[in-house]
Amino acid sequence: MPEMSFLVRWPDGREQSCYSPSLVMHDYLTPGQEYPVAEFVQRTSEALTIASDRVLAKFGMRCTSAAQQMEEIHGVSTSYEAGAVRVLSMSGAELL
Repeated sequence: MPEMSFLVRWPDGREQSCYSPSLVMHDYLTPGQEYPVAEFVQRTSEALTIASDRVLAKFGMRCTSAAQQMEEIHGVSTSYEAGAVRVLSMSGAELL
């Protein structure tokens, strides 16, 4: 199962490297695009849940790294009432 990473910039300029165990994130985020914080959290949560479900189907267990990444994104997002998250880059695109 191809994994990927994506780099984002939060509203205060902080950059965060994120992980997904599946390329499904490409269906939810676009490099260079900005998303309101709440929408970014919703999109990444949905994609990471699907990615974890794919791991479950293939290996018989959920991906704990996807769950941890989702928790990190949720945790960071609570610091921002407004603003947008910019997707700076995504790796794994070469595998599409």
